[in-house]
Amino acid sequence: MNVDLIFKIAGIGIVVGILHTVLAKVGKEEYAYIVTLAGVVIVLTMVLNLISKLFDSVKTIFQLY
Repeated sequence: MNVDLIFKIAGIGIVVGILHTVLAKVGKEEYAYIVTLAGVVIVLTMVLNLISKLFDSVKTIFQLY
């Protein structure tokens, strides 16, 4: 397991959380939700890439072509 990926996801979560809070306090709730949605999409693409690599590894290990 790559610990670097966990730190990247945690960093994105912290930055998105801070930006959401700041934008919500200023009164820009729409932008706060857009920032949150963008953060979720970024993390989701990172996780989907990792799951794709997992399935490729399983196919290679069990020789499923």
